[in-house]
Amino acid sequence: MPAQLLLFNQRWRLRRDSCRPAGEPINPRLYEVAELAGDREPKDFILTHHYSASYPSARFRFGLYSAGNLVGIALLSHPCNDRVLTSVFPLNASDSVELGRFVLLDSVPANGESWFLARVFECLRRKGLAGVVSFSDPVPRSAITGAIVHRGHFGICYQATSATFLGRTDPRTVRLLPDGTVLNDRAIQKIRAGEQGWQYAAALLEKFGASPASAENRADWLKTWLARLTRRRRHSGNYKYAWAIDPCARRFLPPSLPYPKPGGLPNGSPVSLVRIDLDAKP
Repeated sequence: MPAQLLLFNQRWRLRRDSCRPAGEPINPRLYEVAELAGDREPKDFILTHHYSASYPSARFRFGLYSAGNLVGIALLSHPCNDRVLTSVFPLNASDSVELGRFVLLDSVPANGESWFLARVFECLRRKGLAGVVSFSDPVPRSAITGAIVHRGHFGICYQATSATFLGRTDPRTVRLLPDGTVLNDRAIQKIRAGEQGWQYAAALLEKFGASPASAENRADWLKTWLARLTRRRRHSGNYKYAWAIDPCARRFLPPSLPYPKPGGLPNGSPVSLVRIDLDAKP
């Protein structure tokens, strides 16, 4: 019997979210999953549709296709700090990955995330990967105009695949750009220290009216334009999930904490999610 959860299935198109109807099944005959060799196609898709408007360094990329059209991307990345992975799976950092971006268009039925994710994990298992870690951001964000750009993501599709919920990351303060996207600490540090890629990070501020940055005035430039163009927002922490896709790695995961749940849909209607067995054959 489907698990009854007060949840909905979030979708994206042109960085605007929507919801699919409750309990809507996916027809696997209409979809296929393919690994992508390069960054061009997934990067264009993610920058066009995902609310973050950012593309992390990719290790593996998978596309969800329907009638030859790309309708979803799962991007597996390696985080800046190996401890993000090795604190969960105490192996070589290369033995696990982070699900850095996961986005489906609004044309994909409600249970499409779970089906797509299960196929991706099958591919990673064949590559010898042990585990996957991912984070969901439940904190809503808005643009300076007041328009909501992110309603909050509780990891509902992760729960539907029986992910282990590991709790919440530490609270922190983030800086929001005028469009509601986050100017992350790593980008700020790159500008401040003049690290490789600092010009790309500086361009995020220049896009919203900052004067052109130069290597000689980076520190003063950053101080000026952070104050003018960004807003501080207290963030209560992301939700952290993990999957042991290699059965031998399950010994590293503790029992799951109770899953976090939003209050429900605006009308209070429950949503049925079909749980997917990741070990089952397609």
